[in-house]
Amino acid sequence: MRMRLSELLQTGEVEETEGDLDRLVTGLAYDSREVKRGSIFFAVPGARADGHDFITQALEKGAVAVVVERKIAPPAGATWVRVRSVRRAMGTWAARFYDYPSRGLVLVGVTGTNGKTTVTYLVESIFRAAGMVPGVIGTVNYRYGDRALPALQTTPESIDLQRLLAEMAKAGVQDVAMEVSSHALELERVRDIDFDAAIFTNLTRDHLDFHSDMEHYFLSKSKFFSDYLPSSAKKNKSAVIHGGDPKGRELLEIVQGLGLKAVTYGQGREWDVHPLALESDLDGLRGKIQVKERVLEFSSRLIGSTNLENILAAAAAGFSLGLEPGAISSGIARLASVPGRLERIENRRGFSVLVDYAHTPDALERALRVLQPLARGKLITVFGCGGDRDRGKRPLMGEIAARLSDLTVLTSDNPRTEEPLKILEQIEVGVRKTALTKFQISDLRSQISNSKFKIQNSKFERGYFVEPDRRAAIRLSSRLARPGDLVLIAGKGHEDYQILGSKRIHFDDREVVREELARLGNKK
Repeated sequence: MRMRLSELLQTGEVEETEGDLDRLVTGLAYDSREVKRGSIFFAVPGARADGHDFITQALEKGAVAVVVERKIAPPAGATWVRVRSVRRAMGTWAARFYDYPSRGLVLVGVTGTNGKTTVTYLVESIFRAAGMVPGVIGTVNYRYGDRALPALQTTPESIDLQRLLAEMAKAGVQDVAMEVSSHALELERVRDIDFDAAIFTNLTRDHLDFHSDMEHYFLSKSKFFSDYLPSSAKKNKSAVIHGGDPKGRELLEIVQGLGLKAVTYGQGREWDVHPLALESDLDGLRGKIQVKERVLEFSSRLIGSTNLENILAAAAAGFSLGLEPGAISSGIARLASVPGRLERIENRRGFSVLVDYAHTPDALERALRVLQPLARGKLITVFGCGGDRDRGKRPLMGEIAARLSDLTVLTSDNPRTEEPLKILEQIEVGVRKTALTKFQISDLRSQISNSKFKIQNSKFERGYFVEPDRRAAIRLSSRLARPGDLVLIAGKGHEDYQILGSKRIHFDDREVVREELARLGNKK
Protein backbone atom coordinates (compact mmCIF):
# COMPACT_ATOMS: atom_id res chain seq x y z
CA MET A 1 0.00 0.00 0.00
CA ARG A 2 1.18 3.54 -0.81
CA MET A 3 -0.48 6.81 0.13
CA ARG A 4 0.37 10.45 0.74
CA LEU A 5 0.36 11.62 4.37
CA SER A 6 -1.99 14.42 3.35
CA GLU A 7 -4.60 11.83 2.31
CA LEU A 8 -4.50 10.23 5.75
CA LEU A 9 -4.87 13.63 7.40
CA GLN A 10 -8.24 13.97 5.67
CA THR A 11 -9.67 11.29 7.96
CA GLY A 12 -9.58 13.82 10.80
CA GLU A 13 -8.39 13.51 14.41
CA VAL A 14 -5.67 16.13 13.71
CA GLU A 15 -4.97 18.98 16.15
CA GLU A 16 -1.53 20.21 15.07
CA THR A 17 1.05 19.40 12.40
CA GLU A 18 4.60 20.29 11.46
CA GLY A 19 6.80 19.31 8.52
CA ASP A 20 6.24 17.98 5.01
CA LEU A 21 2.65 16.69 4.87
CA ASP A 22 2.95 15.43 1.30
CA ARG A 23 5.39 12.64 2.14
CA LEU A 24 4.76 9.17 0.68
CA VAL A 25 3.64 6.61 3.26
CA THR A 26 4.34 2.93 2.60
CA GLY A 27 3.55 1.42 5.98
CA LEU A 28 2.16 1.92 9.48
CA ALA A 29 3.76 0.90 12.78
CA TYR A 30 3.08 1.22 16.52
CA ASP A 31 6.27 -0.60 17.59
CA SER A 32 9.51 1.27 16.84
CA ARG A 33 11.24 -2.08 16.21
CA GLU A 34 8.84 -2.71 13.31
CA VAL A 35 9.38 0.65 11.63
CA LYS A 36 10.64 0.47 8.04
CA ARG A 37 11.63 3.28 5.72
CA GLY A 38 8.45 5.03 4.65
CA SER A 39 6.42 4.12 7.75
CA ILE A 40 4.33 6.33 9.95
CA PHE A 41 5.10 5.69 13.61
CA PHE A 42 2.22 5.97 16.09
CA ALA A 43 3.56 6.84 19.55
CA VAL A 44 1.04 4.80 21.54
CA PRO A 45 1.01 5.40 25.30
CA GLY A 46 0.97 2.02 27.05
CA ALA A 47 0.78 0.58 30.54
CA ARG A 48 4.41 -0.58 30.45
CA ALA A 49 6.00 1.65 27.82
CA ASP A 50 5.16 4.93 26.13
CA GLY A 51 5.70 5.20 22.39
CA HIS A 52 6.66 8.84 22.80
CA ASP A 53 9.91 7.62 24.33
CA PHE A 54 10.84 5.81 21.09
CA ILE A 55 10.26 8.57 18.56
CA THR A 56 13.98 9.14 17.93
CA GLN A 57 14.54 5.43 17.23
CA ALA A 58 11.57 5.39 14.83
CA LEU A 59 12.88 8.39 12.91
CA GLU A 60 16.36 6.89 12.73
CA LYS A 61 14.87 3.74 11.17
CA GLY A 62 13.22 5.79 8.42
CA ALA A 63 9.80 6.84 9.70
CA VAL A 64 8.45 9.60 7.45
CA ALA A 65 6.24 10.98 10.23
CA VAL A 66 5.29 10.39 13.84
CA VAL A 67 1.83 10.69 15.36
CA VAL A 68 1.74 11.92 18.96
CA GLU A 69 -0.82 13.07 21.50
CA ARG A 70 1.34 15.46 23.51
CA LYS A 71 3.68 18.25 22.44
CA ILE A 72 7.19 17.01 21.70
CA ALA A 73 10.53 18.40 20.56
CA PRO A 74 11.59 16.05 17.74
CA PRO A 75 14.79 16.43 15.73
CA ALA A 76 14.90 19.35 13.33
CA GLY A 77 13.15 18.64 10.06
CA ALA A 78 11.01 15.79 11.39
CA THR A 79 7.37 15.61 10.37
CA TRP A 80 4.89 15.10 13.17
CA VAL A 81 1.15 15.15 13.70
CA ARG A 82 -0.50 15.74 17.07
CA VAL A 83 -3.91 14.19 17.73
CA ARG A 84 -6.15 13.95 20.77
CA SER A 85 -5.88 10.14 20.89
CA VAL A 86 -3.11 8.23 19.13
CA ARG A 87 -5.04 4.97 19.43
CA ARG A 88 -8.18 6.40 17.85
CA ALA A 89 -6.21 8.03 15.03
CA MET A 90 -4.31 4.79 14.48
CA GLY A 91 -7.55 2.89 13.96
CA THR A 92 -9.03 5.53 11.67
CA TRP A 93 -5.86 5.95 9.61
CA ALA A 94 -5.30 2.20 9.33
CA ALA A 95 -8.81 1.77 7.91
CA ARG A 96 -8.10 4.47 5.32
CA PHE A 97 -4.63 3.13 4.49
CA TYR A 98 -5.97 -0.38 3.81
CA ASP A 99 -9.00 1.01 1.92
CA TYR A 100 -11.69 0.04 4.43
CA PRO A 101 -11.59 -3.74 3.88
CA SER A 102 -14.47 -4.48 6.27
CA ARG A 103 -16.91 -2.69 3.98
CA GLY A 104 -16.61 -5.45 1.41
CA LEU A 105 -17.02 -8.26 3.97
CA VAL A 106 -19.93 -9.57 6.01
CA LEU A 107 -18.54 -9.03 9.50
CA VAL A 108 -19.94 -10.48 12.74
CA GLY A 109 -18.32 -9.37 16.01
CA VAL A 110 -18.81 -11.24 19.27
CA THR A 111 -18.21 -9.71 22.68
CA GLY A 112 -18.92 -10.89 26.23
CA THR A 113 -17.00 -12.56 29.03
CA ASN A 114 -17.73 -16.16 28.03
CA GLY A 115 -18.66 -17.94 24.83
CA LYS A 116 -16.95 -15.70 22.27
CA THR A 117 -14.71 -18.40 20.83
CA THR A 118 -17.45 -21.02 20.55
CA VAL A 119 -19.87 -18.58 18.95
CA THR A 120 -17.31 -17.59 16.30
CA TYR A 121 -16.70 -21.28 15.52
CA LEU A 122 -20.45 -21.82 15.15
CA VAL A 123 -20.88 -18.72 12.96
CA GLU A 124 -17.96 -19.87 10.80
CA SER A 125 -19.60 -23.28 10.40
CA ILE A 126 -22.93 -21.66 9.49
CA PHE A 127 -21.22 -19.43 6.91
CA ARG A 128 -19.57 -22.48 5.39
CA ALA A 129 -22.87 -24.40 5.30
CA ALA A 130 -24.43 -21.43 3.50
CA GLY A 131 -21.81 -21.72 0.76
CA MET A 132 -19.82 -18.70 1.91
CA VAL A 133 -16.06 -18.32 2.31
CA PRO A 134 -15.37 -17.49 5.99
CA GLY A 135 -12.48 -16.16 8.02
CA VAL A 136 -12.14 -16.10 11.80
CA ILE A 137 -10.25 -13.78 14.16
CA GLY A 138 -10.12 -14.87 17.78
CA THR A 139 -8.43 -16.34 20.81
CA VAL A 140 -7.40 -19.68 19.29
CA ASN A 141 -6.00 -18.33 16.02
CA TYR A 142 -6.65 -16.13 12.99
CA ARG A 143 -7.62 -18.33 10.05
CA TYR A 144 -8.91 -18.24 6.49
CA GLY A 145 -8.58 -20.58 3.55
CA ASP A 146 -5.80 -23.01 4.42
CA ARG A 147 -3.98 -20.49 6.64
CA ALA A 148 -3.97 -20.45 10.44
CA LEU A 149 -1.96 -17.68 12.09
CA PRO A 150 -1.07 -17.60 15.79
CA ALA A 151 -3.26 -15.27 17.85
CA LEU A 152 -1.05 -13.05 19.98
CA GLN A 153 -4.17 -11.19 21.14
CA THR A 154 -7.85 -12.10 21.00
CA THR A 155 -8.44 -8.97 18.90
CA PRO A 156 -5.35 -7.63 17.10
CA GLU A 157 -4.18 -4.02 17.30
CA SER A 158 -5.95 -1.82 14.74
CA ILE A 159 -3.10 -1.74 12.20
CA ASP A 160 -2.70 -5.52 12.31
CA LEU A 161 -6.47 -6.02 12.19
CA GLN A 162 -7.05 -3.81 9.15
CA ARG A 163 -4.11 -5.45 7.36
CA LEU A 164 -5.46 -8.91 8.19
CA LEU A 165 -8.94 -8.04 6.91
CA ALA A 166 -7.39 -6.68 3.71
CA GLU A 167 -5.43 -9.93 3.28
CA MET A 168 -8.57 -11.97 3.87
CA ALA A 169 -10.53 -9.96 1.29
CA LYS A 170 -7.73 -10.34 -1.25
CA ALA A 171 -7.74 -14.12 -0.65
CA GLY A 172 -11.45 -14.34 -1.47
CA VAL A 173 -12.90 -14.36 2.04
CA GLN A 174 -16.49 -13.11 2.03
CA ASP A 175 -17.49 -13.30 5.69
CA VAL A 176 -15.62 -12.91 8.98
CA ALA A 177 -16.51 -13.93 12.52
CA MET A 178 -14.43 -11.99 15.03
CA GLU A 179 -14.03 -12.03 18.79
CA VAL A 180 -14.10 -8.48 20.12
CA SER A 181 -12.50 -8.18 23.55
CA SER A 182 -13.16 -5.46 26.11
CA HIS A 183 -9.50 -4.43 25.69
CA ALA A 184 -10.10 -3.97 21.96
CA LEU A 185 -13.16 -1.83 22.58
CA GLU A 186 -11.47 0.28 25.23
CA LEU A 187 -8.25 0.70 23.23
CA GLU A 188 -9.86 1.59 19.88
CA ARG A 189 -8.63 -1.53 18.07
CA VAL A 190 -11.90 -1.90 16.15
CA ARG A 191 -12.25 1.78 15.25
CA ASP A 192 -13.66 2.16 11.71
CA ILE A 193 -14.47 -1.54 11.41
CA ASP A 194 -17.87 -1.79 9.73
CA PHE A 195 -19.84 -4.54 11.44
CA ASP A 196 -22.97 -6.19 10.08
CA ALA A 197 -23.83 -7.74 13.44
CA ALA A 198 -22.61 -7.32 17.01
CA ILE A 199 -23.29 -10.18 19.46
CA PHE A 200 -23.32 -9.87 23.25
CA THR A 201 -23.05 -13.17 25.14
CA ASN A 202 -22.87 -12.22 28.84
CA LEU A 203 -20.96 -10.23 31.42
CA THR A 204 -19.31 -11.79 34.47
CA ARG A 205 -16.18 -11.07 36.49
CA ASP A 206 -12.96 -10.97 34.45
CA HIS A 207 -10.08 -8.65 33.54
CA LEU A 208 -10.36 -6.60 36.73
CA ASP A 209 -6.58 -6.22 36.57
CA PHE A 210 -7.28 -3.99 33.52
CA HIS A 211 -10.73 -2.57 34.29
CA SER A 212 -11.07 -0.72 37.58
CA ASP A 213 -14.37 -2.40 38.45
CA MET A 214 -17.31 -4.27 36.93
CA GLU A 215 -19.04 -1.05 35.92
CA HIS A 216 -16.02 0.07 33.89
CA TYR A 217 -15.84 -3.42 32.38
CA PHE A 218 -19.48 -3.19 31.30
CA LEU A 219 -19.01 0.32 29.90
CA SER A 220 -16.15 -0.99 27.75
CA LYS A 221 -18.34 -3.80 26.43
CA SER A 222 -21.30 -1.50 25.87
CA LYS A 223 -19.20 0.71 23.54
CA PHE A 224 -19.63 -2.00 20.92
CA PHE A 225 -23.34 -1.17 20.82
CA SER A 226 -23.36 2.52 21.72
CA ASP A 227 -20.38 3.59 19.58
CA TYR A 228 -18.84 1.09 17.16
CA LEU A 229 -22.00 -0.54 15.75
CA PRO A 230 -23.89 2.75 15.23
CA SER A 231 -20.89 4.17 13.35
CA SER A 232 -20.74 1.17 10.99
CA ALA A 233 -21.29 2.06 7.36
CA LYS A 234 -23.37 -1.09 6.81
CA LYS A 235 -27.04 -0.39 6.00
CA ASN A 236 -28.64 -3.50 7.49
CA LYS A 237 -26.78 -3.86 10.79
CA SER A 238 -28.12 -5.52 13.90
CA ALA A 239 -27.40 -6.12 17.58
CA VAL A 240 -27.76 -9.74 18.75
CA ILE A 241 -28.21 -9.69 22.50
CA HIS A 242 -28.47 -12.39 25.16
CA GLY A 243 -31.63 -11.18 26.81
CA GLY A 244 -31.32 -13.69 29.63
CA ASP A 245 -28.20 -11.92 30.94
CA PRO A 246 -28.94 -8.97 33.25
CA LYS A 247 -26.52 -6.73 31.39
CA GLY A 248 -28.07 -7.89 28.13
CA ARG A 249 -31.30 -6.21 29.19
CA GLU A 250 -29.42 -2.96 29.78
CA LEU A 251 -27.78 -3.20 26.36
CA LEU A 252 -31.15 -3.88 24.76
CA GLU A 253 -32.43 -0.57 26.14
CA ILE A 254 -29.36 1.22 24.75
CA VAL A 255 -29.78 -0.36 21.32
CA GLN A 256 -33.49 0.36 21.15
CA GLY A 257 -32.86 3.94 22.23
CA LEU A 258 -30.49 4.35 19.28
CA GLY A 259 -33.04 2.90 16.87
CA LEU A 260 -30.86 -0.08 15.92
CA LYS A 261 -32.32 -3.41 14.87
CA ALA A 262 -32.14 -5.89 17.76
CA VAL A 263 -32.48 -9.68 17.81
CA THR A 264 -32.66 -11.23 21.27
CA TYR A 265 -31.90 -14.77 22.36
CA GLY A 266 -32.12 -16.74 25.56
CA GLN A 267 -33.63 -19.82 27.14
CA GLY A 268 -36.91 -18.06 27.98
CA ARG A 269 -39.79 -17.88 25.53
CA GLU A 270 -39.87 -14.07 25.70
CA TRP A 271 -36.80 -13.85 23.47
CA ASP A 272 -36.80 -13.84 19.66
CA VAL A 273 -34.63 -16.96 19.52
CA HIS A 274 -35.20 -19.63 22.19
CA PRO A 275 -35.31 -23.43 22.57
CA LEU A 276 -38.60 -25.29 22.33
CA ALA A 277 -37.37 -28.78 23.16
CA LEU A 278 -34.03 -30.09 24.31
CA GLU A 279 -32.18 -33.33 24.93
CA SER A 280 -28.76 -33.15 26.56
CA ASP A 281 -26.09 -35.73 27.40
CA LEU A 282 -22.36 -36.30 26.96
CA ASP A 283 -22.94 -36.93 23.26
CA GLY A 284 -24.28 -33.41 22.77
CA LEU A 285 -27.48 -31.42 22.36
CA ARG A 286 -30.59 -32.06 20.25
CA GLY A 287 -33.92 -30.29 19.94
CA LYS A 288 -35.78 -27.42 18.33
CA ILE A 289 -35.18 -23.67 18.28
CA GLN A 290 -37.82 -21.01 17.74
CA VAL A 291 -36.38 -18.31 15.48
CA LYS A 292 -39.02 -15.58 15.30
CA GLU A 293 -41.80 -17.27 13.28
CA ARG A 294 -39.67 -20.24 12.20
CA VAL A 295 -38.82 -23.47 14.01
CA LEU A 296 -35.42 -25.09 13.41
CA GLU A 297 -34.49 -28.62 14.35
CA PHE A 298 -30.90 -28.88 15.50
CA SER A 299 -28.35 -31.42 16.62
CA SER A 300 -24.94 -30.57 18.04
CA ARG A 301 -22.01 -32.46 19.47
CA LEU A 302 -21.34 -29.54 21.83
CA ILE A 303 -22.16 -30.27 25.47
CA GLY A 304 -24.42 -28.59 28.01
CA SER A 305 -26.65 -25.58 28.64
CA THR A 306 -23.82 -23.08 28.20
CA ASN A 307 -23.29 -24.32 24.66
CA LEU A 308 -27.04 -24.16 24.11
CA GLU A 309 -26.76 -20.41 24.69
CA ASN A 310 -23.84 -20.24 22.25
CA ILE A 311 -25.90 -22.12 19.65
CA LEU A 312 -28.81 -19.71 20.17
CA ALA A 313 -26.43 -16.75 19.68
CA ALA A 314 -25.11 -18.15 16.40
CA ALA A 315 -28.62 -19.00 15.18
CA ALA A 316 -29.76 -15.45 16.03
CA ALA A 317 -26.80 -14.00 14.11
CA GLY A 318 -27.60 -16.18 11.10
CA PHE A 319 -31.21 -15.05 11.22
CA SER A 320 -30.19 -11.38 11.49
CA LEU A 321 -28.07 -11.78 8.35
CA GLY A 322 -30.94 -13.38 6.44
CA LEU A 323 -29.34 -16.82 6.07
CA GLU A 324 -31.48 -19.82 5.19
CA PRO A 325 -32.75 -21.89 8.15
CA GLY A 326 -31.30 -25.04 6.57
CA ALA A 327 -27.83 -23.49 6.52
CA ILE A 328 -28.14 -22.51 10.17
CA SER A 329 -29.18 -26.03 11.21
CA SER A 330 -26.52 -27.65 9.04
CA GLY A 331 -23.78 -25.34 10.31
CA ILE A 332 -24.64 -26.14 13.93
CA ALA A 333 -24.57 -29.87 13.20
CA ARG A 334 -21.26 -29.78 11.32
CA LEU A 335 -19.21 -28.33 14.17
CA ALA A 336 -17.73 -31.34 15.97
CA SER A 337 -15.88 -29.48 18.74
CA VAL A 338 -14.15 -26.25 19.70
CA PRO A 339 -10.51 -26.41 20.86
CA GLY A 340 -10.31 -26.34 24.63
CA ARG A 341 -14.02 -25.64 25.16
CA LEU A 342 -15.42 -28.68 26.99
CA GLU A 343 -13.26 -30.62 24.56
CA ARG A 344 -13.60 -34.33 25.18
CA ILE A 345 -10.45 -36.45 25.34
CA GLU A 346 -11.43 -39.93 24.25
CA ASN A 347 -10.23 -42.90 26.27
CA ARG A 348 -11.22 -46.49 26.93
CA ARG A 349 -11.10 -46.48 30.70
CA GLY A 350 -14.81 -45.83 31.23
CA PHE A 351 -14.53 -42.29 32.58
CA SER A 352 -14.81 -38.98 30.71
CA VAL A 353 -12.14 -36.26 30.53
CA LEU A 354 -12.96 -32.75 29.34
CA VAL A 355 -10.55 -29.85 28.85
CA ASP A 356 -12.02 -26.37 29.17
CA TYR A 357 -10.80 -22.76 29.07
CA ALA A 358 -12.88 -21.79 32.14
CA HIS A 359 -10.62 -19.34 33.97
CA THR A 360 -13.16 -17.06 35.63
CA PRO A 361 -15.54 -17.75 38.53
CA ASP A 362 -18.62 -17.66 36.32
CA ALA A 363 -17.10 -19.81 33.58
CA LEU A 364 -15.98 -22.43 36.08
CA GLU A 365 -19.36 -22.52 37.79
CA ARG A 366 -21.15 -22.78 34.44
CA ALA A 367 -18.93 -25.66 33.35
CA LEU A 368 -19.38 -27.57 36.60
CA ARG A 369 -23.15 -27.08 36.64
CA VAL A 370 -23.30 -28.37 33.08
CA LEU A 371 -21.26 -31.43 33.99
CA GLN A 372 -22.81 -32.32 37.36
CA PRO A 373 -25.91 -34.03 35.92
CA LEU A 374 -23.84 -35.74 33.21
CA ALA A 375 -21.44 -37.47 35.61
CA ARG A 376 -22.57 -40.99 36.52
CA GLY A 377 -19.92 -41.14 39.25
CA LYS A 378 -17.69 -38.52 40.84
CA LEU A 379 -16.96 -35.12 39.32
CA ILE A 380 -13.21 -34.41 39.62
CA THR A 381 -11.90 -30.90 38.88
CA VAL A 382 -8.31 -29.81 38.24
CA PHE A 383 -7.72 -26.06 38.06
CA GLY A 384 -5.59 -23.10 39.11
CA CYS A 385 -5.45 -19.32 38.66
CA GLY A 386 -3.02 -17.25 36.64
CA GLY A 387 -0.34 -15.13 38.28
CA ASP A 388 -0.07 -11.35 37.85
CA ARG A 389 -3.81 -11.20 37.22
CA ASP A 390 -6.99 -10.52 39.22
CA ARG A 391 -6.25 -11.88 42.69
CA GLY A 392 -9.79 -11.34 43.92
CA LYS A 393 -11.18 -14.20 41.85
CA ARG A 394 -8.90 -16.84 43.40
CA PRO A 395 -10.88 -17.63 46.57
CA LEU A 396 -14.12 -17.32 44.60
CA MET A 397 -13.01 -20.02 42.17
CA GLY A 398 -11.73 -22.19 45.00
CA GLU A 399 -15.12 -22.11 46.72
CA ILE A 400 -16.96 -22.83 43.46
CA ALA A 401 -14.78 -25.82 42.56
CA ALA A 402 -15.00 -27.30 46.05
CA ARG A 403 -18.76 -26.79 46.31
CA LEU A 404 -19.64 -28.25 42.93
CA SER A 405 -17.03 -31.03 42.61
CA ASP A 406 -16.59 -34.26 44.51
CA LEU A 407 -12.81 -34.08 44.31
CA THR A 408 -10.75 -31.01 43.50
CA VAL A 409 -7.05 -30.82 42.65
CA LEU A 410 -5.65 -27.30 43.02
CA THR A 411 -2.69 -26.71 40.75
CA SER A 412 -0.78 -24.07 38.80
CA ASP A 413 -2.16 -22.31 35.74
CA ASN A 414 0.28 -19.69 34.39
CA PRO A 415 2.06 -18.53 37.58
CA ARG A 416 4.06 -15.92 35.68
CA THR A 417 6.18 -13.96 38.17
CA GLU A 418 4.20 -14.98 41.26
CA GLU A 419 5.15 -17.81 43.62
CA PRO A 420 2.84 -20.75 42.70
CA LEU A 421 2.28 -21.81 46.31
CA LYS A 422 1.16 -18.28 47.23
CA ILE A 423 -1.46 -18.38 44.47
CA LEU A 424 -2.65 -21.77 45.70
CA GLU A 425 -2.90 -20.48 49.26
CA GLN A 426 -5.23 -17.73 48.05
CA ILE A 427 -7.39 -20.24 46.16
CA GLU A 428 -7.45 -22.46 49.23
CA VAL A 429 -9.02 -19.67 51.29
CA GLY A 430 -12.20 -20.20 49.27
CA VAL A 431 -11.98 -23.99 49.40
CA ARG A 432 -11.79 -23.98 53.19
CA LYS A 433 -15.16 -22.21 53.37
CA THR A 434 -16.76 -25.49 52.25
CA ALA A 435 -15.14 -27.42 55.15
CA LEU A 436 -13.89 -30.11 52.79
CA THR A 437 -11.20 -32.56 53.84
CA LYS A 438 -7.70 -31.77 52.57
CA PHE A 439 -5.93 -34.90 51.38
CA GLN A 440 -2.14 -35.04 51.41
CA ILE A 441 -0.21 -35.73 48.22
CA SER A 442 2.60 -37.19 50.33
CA ASP A 443 0.36 -40.15 51.18
CA LEU A 444 0.14 -40.99 47.48
CA ARG A 445 3.45 -39.87 45.99
CA SER A 446 5.13 -43.26 46.13
CA GLN A 447 2.13 -44.81 44.40
CA ILE A 448 1.90 -42.08 41.75
CA SER A 449 5.45 -42.85 40.63
CA ASN A 450 4.33 -46.39 39.76
CA SER A 451 2.26 -46.34 36.57
CA LYS A 452 0.59 -49.65 37.49
CA PHE A 453 -0.69 -48.65 40.91
CA LYS A 454 -4.38 -48.61 41.79
CA ILE A 455 -5.58 -46.14 44.40
CA GLN A 456 -8.12 -47.65 46.73
CA ASN A 457 -10.03 -44.40 46.55
CA SER A 458 -13.06 -45.13 48.68
CA LYS A 459 -11.57 -42.72 51.23
CA PHE A 460 -11.23 -40.04 48.51
CA GLU A 461 -14.94 -39.58 47.88
CA ARG A 462 -15.09 -35.86 48.70
CA GLY A 463 -12.24 -33.47 49.41
CA TYR A 464 -9.29 -31.75 47.76
CA PHE A 465 -5.58 -32.00 47.01
CA VAL A 466 -2.96 -29.31 46.40
CA GLU A 467 -0.38 -30.16 43.73
CA PRO A 468 1.49 -27.17 42.20
CA ASP A 469 2.94 -29.26 39.35
CA ARG A 470 0.21 -29.23 36.69
CA ARG A 471 1.31 -32.46 35.02
CA ALA A 472 1.38 -34.24 38.37
CA ALA A 473 -2.09 -32.85 39.13
CA ILE A 474 -3.46 -34.19 35.84
CA ARG A 475 -1.74 -37.50 36.53
CA LEU A 476 -3.36 -37.66 39.95
CA SER A 477 -6.83 -36.97 38.56
CA SER A 478 -6.48 -39.74 35.99
CA ARG A 479 -5.46 -42.20 38.71
CA LEU A 480 -8.31 -41.19 41.00
CA ALA A 481 -10.96 -41.52 38.26
CA ARG A 482 -13.04 -44.66 37.99
CA PRO A 483 -15.60 -45.83 35.40
CA GLY A 484 -18.54 -43.40 35.35
CA ASP A 485 -16.50 -40.51 36.75
CA LEU A 486 -16.01 -37.24 34.90
CA VAL A 487 -12.76 -35.25 35.05
CA LEU A 488 -12.65 -31.55 34.17
CA ILE A 489 -9.23 -29.98 33.47
CA ALA A 490 -10.02 -26.26 33.61
CA GLY A 491 -8.29 -22.96 33.01
CA LYS A 492 -6.03 -23.28 29.99
CA GLY A 493 -8.18 -24.92 27.33
CA HIS A 494 -6.58 -24.59 23.91
CA GLU A 495 -3.37 -22.98 25.21
CA ASP A 496 -0.26 -24.96 24.36
CA TYR A 497 2.08 -23.23 26.79
CA GLN A 498 2.64 -22.47 30.45
CA ILE A 499 4.27 -19.26 31.71
CA LEU A 500 6.68 -19.88 34.59
CA GLY A 501 8.42 -16.70 35.69
CA SER A 502 9.46 -15.02 32.47
CA LYS A 503 9.75 -18.33 30.58
CA ARG A 504 7.11 -19.76 28.27
CA ILE A 505 7.29 -23.54 28.03
CA HIS A 506 5.29 -25.94 25.90
CA PHE A 507 2.39 -27.38 27.86
CA ASP A 508 -0.93 -28.51 26.37
CA ASP A 509 -3.49 -29.98 28.79
CA ARG A 510 -4.89 -32.18 26.02
CA GLU A 511 -1.50 -33.65 25.19
CA VAL A 512 -0.68 -34.21 28.84
CA VAL A 513 -4.01 -35.96 29.48
CA ARG A 514 -3.38 -38.33 26.57
CA GLU A 515 0.17 -39.02 27.76
CA GLU A 516 -0.97 -39.75 31.31
CA LEU A 517 -3.78 -41.99 30.08
CA ALA A 518 -1.25 -43.83 27.92
CA ARG A 519 0.87 -44.43 31.04
CA LEU A 520 -2.18 -46.10 32.56
CA GLY A 521 -2.52 -48.27 29.49
CA ASN A 522 -5.64 -46.39 28.27
CA LYS A 523 -7.79 -49.46 28.75
CA LYS A 524 -10.40 -50.67 31.17
